[in-house]
Amino acid sequence: MKVTMAHKNQIKTVLLHFVIVLALLLSAAGIGYLLRGLGLPEANIVIVFFLAVLLTSLLISSYAFAILASVLAAFLFNFLFTEPYFSFAVHAPSYMVTLFIMSIAALLTSTVTFHAKRNERSAMERELESRALYALTNLLTDAKTFPEIAELAADTISKSVCAGAACLCFDENGKPEDSYIQCLPGQAVRRRTEDVSDLLQRLSDLDAGFVAGPVFYDWPIYAKDSILGLIRLPREKAQRLSAAQIRILRSMIESTALAMDRFRASQQRIHLHEETVRERYRVNLLRAISHDLRTPLAGMMGTSEMLLGMTDRSDPRYPLMEGIHHDAGWLHSLVENILSLTRLQDGTLAISKQMEAAEEILGGAARYVMRHHPGYDIEVHAPEELFLVPMDAKLISQALINLLENAIKHTDPPGEICVSVEEDRENRKAVFSVRDRGSGIGGADLPHIFELFYTSHAKESDSRKGVGLGLTICDTIVKAHGGTIWARNRADGPGAEFVFSLPLEVETHG
Repeated sequence: MKVTMAHKNQIKTVLLHFVIVLALLLSAAGIGYLLRGLGLPEANIVIVFFLAVLLTSLLISSYAFAILASVLAAFLFNFLFTEPYFSFAVHAPSYMVTLFIMSIAALLTSTVTFHAKRNERSAMERELESRALYALTNLLTDAKTFPEIAELAADTISKSVCAGAACLCFDENGKPEDSYIQCLPGQAVRRRTEDVSDLLQRLSDLDAGFVAGPVFYDWPIYAKDSILGLIRLPREKAQRLSAAQIRILRSMIESTALAMDRFRASQQRIHLHEETVRERYRVNLLRAISHDLRTPLAGMMGTSEMLLGMTDRSDPRYPLMEGIHHDAGWLHSLVENILSLTRLQDGTLAISKQMEAAEEILGGAARYVMRHHPGYDIEVHAPEELFLVPMDAKLISQALINLLENAIKHTDPPGEICVSVEEDRENRKAVFSVRDRGSGIGGADLPHIFELFYTSHAKESDSRKGVGLGLTICDTIVKAHGGTIWARNRADGPGAEFVFSLPLEVETHG
């Protein structure tokens, strides 16, 4: 049906041009009879027919109709105004020359007229394109939201190119939104997005700059390597777009892409700045609180330890003082972790690597933890030969202590807890691991276990210990050493395993 309509329009145009040619030639014939009646020579009548051919060339920018007009003019002049009248016989060769001159004049006139009209049309199209782009750019500059940009783009394109244009926005993950805005005459409506999977499939097969769908033709709005949205035109109207309209449409899409990209980049900068401010505030707050708690906690630990030494175990007050001492120790460890974390994150705590014996670091961390948790026996495994690893001994010891205390928190005494180190000769790394026989790590917890303030969804026997700092500090310390850390459930039975590796750098001294 669409092809038939196009053919009908072409036929109408051809018939109209043919009627113009006939009207001009018949008018020339009428004027010729008038001039002959006045007794004027045939040369004047030739000029009249020549003018008719020139007018045809001016009115119709077509070589074919210009030639047709010149041929018909020659034959009509010969038929009506040369002897023998009403006959196509040519008795004078000069009329052949007249026919030839008419044809050449018509061809030249058509060429000049065609180029002039084409240049004029191109100039008008460029002016319209410039005006449309200028108007769109001004409107997009004042847009405050992403949906506002989409609506302005759809409205301007509807007015400039094709009524009924729409704009479908994509989120930051490259997925279409649930609805899109369409600008119809006099109103803007929001419609639900069709089948997303089908739409994405059509976009993946993009090869012509646009996608032809059952309802819309879609032109993507790109920014670098990501897609920001689609400009949609109704299928019937998109098929009738001229080359000039398509050029204007593409220019408008580029302007829309720039506006959307600028807006998204601006939002990202604002979000990043807000995150930076919040992080700085959080770090400063944690540091201030930790510093203020450090001194009274040290006093509590010292006083409670002294009272424990002065009190008999049979005294009913002994368990209370022992609880105070343990809680003060836990709080003191928490404060130290917070201070270490804030210093590592803002760069005020420098990493001082020295070649350290790995077995001594492991043994020291195990002894510290067993001293504070007498009900556990921690196994230590290390190479028999001396194994030196470049590290900051204090920080790696703190990381190991945190991992061991995390294992104790999830393992009932006297459960199996093991800490080990081995050399990965192939990758030139030292691999540390802490293993327990607890309940393991839940599937929902595993991807987030090293995040700041993240605590397990599993119920803990002592809720005070689930603060979500220890593992984050381990992650920060290991990464500061240029290493990696990960967690997994044990394959040889219940329990979890925390592993981190440190590079075996070669220390050089000048």
